Amino acid sequence: MTSEGGATAALPKLLVVASTYPRWRGDPEPGFVHALSRHLADHFQVTVLCPHAPGAAPQEDLDGVRVIRYRYAPIALEQVVNGGGIVSNLRQRPWTLALVPTFLLGQWWAMRRELQRHGHHALHVHWIVPQGLASAFLPERLRPPMLVTSHGGDLFSLRGRMFHAIKRFVLLRAQAATVVSEAMVAPMRALAPHLPLSVSPMGVDLQRHFVPSSAARARNELLFVGRLVEKKGLVHLLDALPAVLAHHPDTTLTVIGHGPERDARQAQVEALGLQAHVRFLGALPQESLPAHYQRATALVAPFVQARNGDQEGLGLVTVEALGCGCPVVTTDVPAVQDAFPAGPPRYLAPQRDAAALASVLLTLLDAPEVAEAWAHSQRPALLARFDHAQVAANYARQLQAIMEMPGAR
Repeated sequence: MTSEGGATAALPKLLVVASTYPRWRGDPEPGFVHALSRHLADHFQVTVLCPHAPGAAPQEDLDGVRVIRYRYAPIALEQVVNGGGIVSNLRQRPWTLALVPTFLLGQWWAMRRELQRHGHHALHVHWIVPQGLASAFLPERLRPPMLVTSHGGDLFSLRGRMFHAIKRFVLLRAQAATVVSEAMVAPMRALAPHLPLSVSPMGVDLQRHFVPSSAARARNELLFVGRLVEKKGLVHLLDALPAVLAHHPDTTLTVIGHGPERDARQAQVEALGLQAHVRFLGALPQESLPAHYQRATALVAPFVQARNGDQEGLGLVTVEALGCGCPVVTTDVPAVQDAFPAGPPRYLAPQRDAAALASVLLTLLDAPEVAEAWAHSQRPALLARFDHAQVAANYARQLQAIMEMPGAR
């Protein structure tokens, strides 16, 4: 951005508000909001506002992004967000419900203070609730044009008339909205038919990070990557394993991730006698994941619709795996289709059907070379849709558009 005289003009200021965000460099918590914010720093002066967590710095510069972490409880009690996501944590640890008012108030106060001090030109809110809700109560004179991005959990869960009304209240105060998959368009349109809406996924580093390797793949080595929560469906993969082992007795499963279901899933492994075949590695930083995708015979992503209605918004782990040339077995949750822009997923099972999942896994394990060739054929379409630069440029255009709307400050 340059002036007529050729001098570099100041980039517009963007305030990003999120809940899930890296607590420090190398944090295994999902980093997709940070990845987008880091690439938006080419277009804006980006400040991210997110909740504090034990061990995290209250304020820092992370990859060119100014990060402010607001306090909402004594440090030892700051457990609303990390380790499974807000909705899962509230269900698993009901006492954290008592922190929701201070979580919202702390977020609202931190936003108000930041906007008063620095007068940002645009506001990018990730998740309708809780971030959008706190933003909606800002004084109009302070709130800049607002883009709301839904990632799935906020749209599909938190059902009922009260939450429906809350989400409509938030979206009436936004200038535009995005969702990360086509499956989310209809429910978002039902909430806010007036709002400009686009399908805008998060990005994946397919140029330098999630790339194929020349090394040979392991045989009969399955991989699961994700939070250990109901919608990720690990319980059904474990139920499918005995049938797989009957035909491929040397099959192993590596589980990467943490969350409130970990104890239950480990108990399930013991009950099924799978201790020699399943290993839990816990959460790993993003930098460690490509080596696992490059080695595994297949990533298994057995997504389901949870009992509270929550379901996968997109499933970026499937994009990461395919970017590394790793075949993917997944289920028929609607949003999954968007992660396969080159065509329908080849290895697809009905959700919550362990027998069908085992059958699809056996088809792949019986002909792994066919599966690997298919995975490599997906890369060109993935690059066109999910490459970070492409995704950030799309969001930058949308943010610029709301800044230029009539009445924008």
